[in-house]
Amino acid sequence: MSASAPIWVKICANTSLEDAQLAADAGADAVGFVFAPSPRRVTAAQVAAITPHLPPALEKIGVFVDARFEEIVATVPECGLTGVQVHSAGLPTLPAQLRQQFGSQVRILRAIHFGSDAAQEAQKLAADPNIDAILVDSRTATAVGGTGQTFDWTHARTTVFAAPSPIKLIAAGGLTPANVVEAIATLRPWGVDVASGVEASPGRKDPAKVRDFVAYARAARG
Repeated sequence: MSASAPIWVKICANTSLEDAQLAADAGADAVGFVFAPSPRRVTAAQVAAITPHLPPALEKIGVFVDARFEEIVATVPECGLTGVQVHSAGLPTLPAQLRQQFGSQVRILRAIHFGSDAAQEAQKLAADPNIDAILVDSRTATAVGGTGQTFDWTHARTTVFAAPSPIKLIAAGGLTPANVVEAIATLRPWGVDVASGVEASPGRKDPAKVRDFVAYARAARG
């Protein structure tokens, strides 16, 4: 990824209009809503009440973990989503199904967890024309995202983020205003994603942290 290309910034795990609007006002490209078991989980009804009040240009991305195709297809139009982030190794045909259903109107992100086979998995997913970007996250024994823990960026730089690829790579996992500049300098990703790193408490954003995160990410790529 060219160092001069603008960085894509997603503020994830929003639970209120106030927080989603805060991300938009701070200059984020996208906001995320978690439809999976989490302290930050929201319902389709909650998100449907939020998105009509957000700027049209702001991407609204639903995060789904092991969700059925039917659930995603029902949630996207109800909530006015413009993208889906899929966490599921058991449904390799899901991106193709979603692309057939929504065409190019919905951005499809596929999440993977950094580990010994992450580079191989990323290259395999990069060959899928239905996937717009790969989000590389950290994982714990009890959480598939929102862990607040970083992965080994130095190792990832020489593996997952090393090979030139047309696929866009998004760095996630443990990012904060204090370390996002280092993460971007090390990994040179297409985008960055943050959830717990800009919170005042689980599910509630800290305005200063959100603004600082976006500003530092922009400056790092600028």
